[in-house]
Amino acid sequence: MGELCVTVVVVGARGMGQTGPRWDASHGTDTLLLALSAADLLLLLCLPFHTTAIALGSWPFGSFLCKAVSFLGVACSSASVFTLAALAVTRYLTVVHPTWSYRSRMHSRLKLTVALLWVPATALAAPQFAFRMVAVSSVFHCFAFLGGLSQLVYSTALFLFAFAIPLGVIVMMYAKIYCFLRQKRLLGHAPQLERYQSQVTHTSALLVLVFTLCWLPSYGLMFSLLGGKISSIPSYRSIAIFVRLLASSAAVVNPVLYMFMSNKFRRDLMDLGRERWEGCRRCIVGCKGVVGGRDMVQPFNPVELDTPPLPLPGF
Repeated sequence: MGELCVTVVVVGARGMGQTGPRWDASHGTDTLLLALSAADLLLLLCLPFHTTAIALGSWPFGSFLCKAVSFLGVACSSASVFTLAALAVTRYLTVVHPTWSYRSRMHSRLKLTVALLWVPATALAAPQFAFRMVAVSSVFHCFAFLGGLSQLVYSTALFLFAFAIPLGVIVMMYAKIYCFLRQKRLLGHAPQLERYQSQVTHTSALLVLVFTLCWLPSYGLMFSLLGGKISSIPSYRSIAIFVRLLASSAAVVNPVLYMFMSNKFRRDLMDLGRERWEGCRRCIVGCKGVVGGRDMVQPFNPVELDTPPLPLPGF
């Protein structure tokens, strides 16, 4: 529901006739937020398959879905993480270098940026579709993948490019925003920035904390499985389900952190709600007028009694 709400509000705000440089900047950020919502929605589609397979201890969906679901899960999670990093960079450029970002029309190129973000995401997920298969022992498993050194190399690359590096970019960008606002406030250029600086500090710290807590256990479990020992412990299935749900919860938390904590989003949500309510109210009033005009009893007119009746045929 959060992702759908984000999509409706962002698309609705675009159609409300806003123009100007400030709208151009928010329009670019909204493009990234729409891309983030799309990636998170696709990621949530994989959750029932993974959870069912872990709970049953087998893969009941066949070979093709084994490849497709694994590919889609890695591609969407990587694209979501890359979009979060791009959003942090965009906010840094908008706050710290607003003149350059406007003159270079950076925000008008974000659609291309969103498309390009899926290129490395697809590349990271390609081995999932190419090499993952259903292994048959006593039951069917969709866990057979690369073995030995190849699995270690792939897991390390996935950890670096889909977690560690994007997390470093996010931390660095929000740290730069914080330092910039703090310097401006200390120089007395904008005393009202103190409240905004505090908001940025709390929000960015929460973003980094939630991002780390949601994804780090998943990568920890991935490296633990390389040793082959954790899967033999009795509580492995419960741990795996919890870690999978925790990683997927990032898709649910993202709209709350990036949109519902935003004053602009709440304002757009209220404006869109008022606009839709006014449209519904006008429609209801108009319908009542039409129905009332059609069904209203006409006043009595005595002249109509003096009107001679129409002659019958043949008379």
